[in-house]
Amino acid sequence: MDVIARAGRGMTRGQEFRTVVDGAWSADPAHRMRWEMSLAFVAASEAISLPVQAGLDIGDRTPMTAMLEAHFGCRFDTTSVDLDTEPLNVATRYPVVTAFEVIEHLYNPLHLLLQIRAALDPAPSSRLFLSTPARKPGFLQSPDHFHEMPRRSLEALLSRSGFEVVRCAEFGIRSPLFCLRGVRPLLRCIFEKIRIYELAARR
Repeated sequence: MDVIARAGRGMTRGQEFRTVVDGAWSADPAHRMRWEMSLAFVAASEAISLPVQAGLDIGDRTPMTAMLEAHFGCRFDTTSVDLDTEPLNVATRYPVVTAFEVIEHLYNPLHLLLQIRAALDPAPSSRLFLSTPARKPGFLQSPDHFHEMPRRSLEALLSRSGFEVVRCAEFGIRSPLFCLRGVRPLLRCIFEKIRIYELAARR
């Protein structure tokens, strides 16, 4: 896999708050747990009939993209534009869009969310599945994250961009063995949670 600095898996080379998506990043056990938990949340949706015609995974292609394709039975497109400022320029409207751990890397997440809303198929069953880290104490926040939003702020952002919450959940991404490595790992196990949403475009 090419080493490309992206905005949470979708941006340009060499910018602060951008994650490098490469083999080492993909091999992190926390990512595998996050992908599996996220897919379980997606699979529990009652809105989308399988298979679907097409999907869009915001950011670079990762192993999670392949997992989504296997579940939904279709090809998932990915993105390669500046998610803060550029249009998605998609060629179709999608019944399902996913944005996993993207918005915390962006300076302007509202722009991306408005672009996603425009890219969603207008059918009432169309869904955006979005996840982002729950807000942690400052000393535990990732240096790659421009912001980690409190739940109230995040849900205000989602509402402002024209989405309504269908379901939400939180889950941890660290194994029990990781938690026993010391005080800081234990604190990360306590505070490091992923908040995930199933969202419908407000009509």
